[in-house]
Amino acid sequence: MFETVAECKVPYVMMHMKGTPENMQDKTDYKSLTDDIILYFSKKMKQLNSLGVNDVILDPGFGFSKTIDQNFELLNKLEEFEIFNLPILAGLSRKSMIWRHLNTSPDKALNGTSVLNTIALQKGADILRVHDVKEGREVIDLFQKTISS
Repeated sequence: MFETVAECKVPYVMMHMKGTPENMQDKTDYKSLTDDIILYFSKKMKQLNSLGVNDVILDPGFGFSKTIDQNFELLNKLEEFEIFNLPILAGLSRKSMIWRHLNTSPDKALNGTSVLNTIALQKGADILRVHDVKEGREVIDLFQKTISS
């Protein structure tokens, strides 16, 4: 994939995940969650940079190869990924970390999504991947108003 990205000269969203979608939830063992993901991104960025790819967006992969508690830990430490000086994408929309913790369902997780999206922005996220575009835009607008006042 990296060679194709380099050849096409397109931006690349690099998401962290161990394993495949079929077995990723069996691969949630980490020495240190944040450090392990930073090491993963460091190695991959070295490969990408060697191919001339520098237009990269980092996605720590909420919900992918992580337990619910690990997802909350990752959100709490999201600002640590700013060391790469790259945009950070947070994909929290209606994730199981929200609706399972709140003992509800994905279709009733919008309020929780908005709360965690706000926290992600406070912790350094530059891009939110959302299902509910209008509500996501409102979160961003309100967040930007608070930091510009």
